[in-house]
Amino acid sequence: MAATSSPRRHRAVAGQRVRPRSGGSGHPRHGTDPDVVLDMGWGRLVFGNTFVDPSGVLEALRDEASGKRDIACYVPDPQVLVGTSPHELFVDPSYTYRLDLHSYRQRRDAVRDVEVRTVQAREELEQVNRIYAKARMVEADVDTMWANQRTRTFTHLVALDRRVSSTSEDGEGPRVVGTVTGVDHALAFGDPEGGASMWCLAVDPDNAPPGTGEALVRRLAERYAARGRAHLDLSVLHSNTGAIALYRKLGFTPTSAVCVKRKNPINQALYSPTPAGLDDVNPYARIIADEALRRGLRVEVTDAAFGELRISSGARSVLTRESLSELTSAVAMSRCDDKRVTSRLLAGAGLAVPRAVQAPGTDDDDLRAARALLAEVGDVVVKPARGEQGRGITVGVTTDEALVTAVQRALTFCPDVIVEERFEGDDLRVVVIDHEVVAAAVRRPAQVVGTGRDSIAELVRRHSRRRAQATGGESTIPLDETTEAVVADAGYRMADILPRGEVLAVRRTANLHTGGTIDDVTDRLHPVIAEAARQASRVIGIPVTGLDFLVPDLEGDQYVIIEANERPGLANHEPQPTAERFVDLLFPETRRSA
Repeated sequence: MAATSSPRRHRAVAGQRVRPRSGGSGHPRHGTDPDVVLDMGWGRLVFGNTFVDPSGVLEALRDEASGKRDIACYVPDPQVLVGTSPHELFVDPSYTYRLDLHSYRQRRDAVRDVEVRTVQAREELEQVNRIYAKARMVEADVDTMWANQRTRTFTHLVALDRRVSSTSEDGEGPRVVGTVTGVDHALAFGDPEGGASMWCLAVDPDNAPPGTGEALVRRLAERYAARGRAHLDLSVLHSNTGAIALYRKLGFTPTSAVCVKRKNPINQALYSPTPAGLDDVNPYARIIADEALRRGLRVEVTDAAFGELRISSGARSVLTRESLSELTSAVAMSRCDDKRVTSRLLAGAGLAVPRAVQAPGTDDDDLRAARALLAEVGDVVVKPARGEQGRGITVGVTTDEALVTAVQRALTFCPDVIVEERFEGDDLRVVVIDHEVVAAAVRRPAQVVGTGRDSIAELVRRHSRRRAQATGGESTIPLDETTEAVVADAGYRMADILPRGEVLAVRRTANLHTGGTIDDVTDRLHPVIAEAARQASRVIGIPVTGLDFLVPDLEGDQYVIIEANERPGLANHEPQPTAERFVDLLFPETRRSA
């Protein structure tokens, strides 16, 4: 059978029972200790038959430690327990088998090449963990297993390979090729039925002799039969046909008992199989799909190339494209899409935005306002009124000739062009979900470091390949006229060899799609800027947005907001819980308890 972890207020002590808080004041089954939870090292066993109130079992499972796998076994009416919190719990798709130890007959001819005995040294448990890892099982805390082994409640058996030297390859004692753990229910909670259970049968897939698993199960059964125990129970995944055949051969028969587990990343494949096409979506859709699947929501990939998913809970479903969902209205999208509208709305709400004018063309009349602004401030940014991913933007325009060129370039992307005052400072992206700040990060333009051997063009190509590999192809550095212009402004040509150790910025904008990098600064965000971000999301009327600020000092309260994005890339902000808060927004009933 399998395992689980330990409560927040009642931590499991190795080799001892843990009594978690219970939701009721009743009494457990006659003859048993109340509310019994055992720490197994890889998680905890929650003996549901010792709880009177199902809420006590639920609370125990909610206390599961990160990276562990808790199991509630012998739960009366497990469907009722799961029904109280279907987004947190599920019935494990496994069978429970029982061996009647009163009728069990010991095998006279032992399995050759295998010696089975109890663990004798802590180092052997290190080898046990390596077998767990090979078998893709949850690894255990060795100190907990070693402490448990010194009590009669637990029995850790190991199988040793007689065919090789008595010392393992790494010198850590005899070579362990298999393991199994037993729990004595009579000692664990005073079981009136006098039973025992078997957990974590595992054999080394590369080195174990044939029959190792059978030898381990037989020896454990013999141990408990000698103690006068009535039966030995185990849980086996429904699809593990090889193990099921072994257990039937040894005399195990099915019982009606089932196990209940918590929906967590370790158990995800058991309650939410990977949907078709998921491996083909980009990282920005994948992070959302993974979070939804962890919660037991249904995920359908409706258009992998577009990053489109349909996420469902019961009869309700929501269509998403990365962080854009049906909850974002067409009006809110249009407000973000047109930067002129965004700026007008934010300025009207008293939020700081750059001064800007329009440049409808390159004729003298069209450029009159833009030239006046350039003459006044000396440095402007030219960009399409509509667009994303930094396309058509020119930063650092300081001359009339450069202004005309930048406007011509922007017009190829959109018929409406904005010329705005350039502000010096860090490029800050703030992600707001449900009108709360979830993440903040400084974005920096792509840069390369000289090797003293390679040309700047080759350095850009190499760094671009690395960025593409790290982002699933989402981030690359274009070798275009903008990159050439930035390099030229620094006094170089693309064919020049950059001196060893010299850092050279090759783009002016920090857009991640053009090779920019990102550093998390959520904990450093000034309260004034955080409040401005929340207010901006409300003014636009958008539930999920990435707001682009320019800030002269990350620790200060000065800012301008230059853009609002209706589809921010949530994957760029790990480890901040962007995907969790996004799914909370879509399906608040699945929000995890604190």
